[in-house]
Amino acid sequence: MDNLKTAILCGGFGTRLAEETTVKPKPMVEIGGKPILWHIMNIYSKFGFNDFFLALGYKGEEIKKYFLDLYRLNSDFTIDLSNDRIESHGDRRLRWKVHLVDTGYETQTGGRIKRLLSWVGGERFMLTYGDGVADIDIRRLIAFHKRHRKLATVTAVRPLARFGKIVFKGDQVSSFTEKPQMGEGWINGGFFVLEPGIFDYIDDDETIWERAPLERLVEDGQLMAYKHEGFWQPMDTLRDKRLLDELWNTGNAPWKV
Repeated sequence: MDNLKTAILCGGFGTRLAEETTVKPKPMVEIGGKPILWHIMNIYSKFGFNDFFLALGYKGEEIKKYFLDLYRLNSDFTIDLSNDRIESHGDRRLRWKVHLVDTGYETQTGGRIKRLLSWVGGERFMLTYGDGVADIDIRRLIAFHKRHRKLATVTAVRPLARFGKIVFKGDQVSSFTEKPQMGEGWINGGFFVLEPGIFDYIDDDETIWERAPLERLVEDGQLMAYKHEGFWQPMDTLRDKRLLDELWNTGNAPWKV
């Protein structure tokens, strides 16, 4: 399997999660005591992909601080205050190599991807959002992408329905389902696999990846969908965060490595 680079979009404002994102960027909002970004990176790391490129923006300094502290806060160490030397003990190091790239405060999603060109350009790479988890098999996703030989693969998902569903016969209820497992239709779930040719579809910082670039890729017959039937959940609202917290804290998190 190729050792693909993984880009993660971490620069948005997270306005629908304002209860948390006034003090921290959305990828740093914690699920079970760990930032959701940590959970996402573990999904890739499980399959041997440990080379990450984080596209930073809003409160990006908080993400930089987290990774600067991560190693030492997760290790035993001795600090000699007389000479500022630090000696680590044991080996609980993560295998991750993390590149933290400032892609602008108000840059749109497409612009953030474009700004990663010099970091990941020239070869196939993976891309996802810094706010969604899934029990996705990354190896199968990549194998699917390789088979169709197009420029882009998006993972299509059917999210959990937010409300119950009622079916009628006239005015009589013929079916009542409380929170059915899947909504009606497939949506963009992130977890992209992309060829370097996609950069030609992005104009500048104002380009929104989910609009003109993906629409043009569709027009050119260059976008394929990997249908993920399993668990997928974004963290768009406080309700979503509470759901993910509950799954993690009860040992029922499908994405847990």
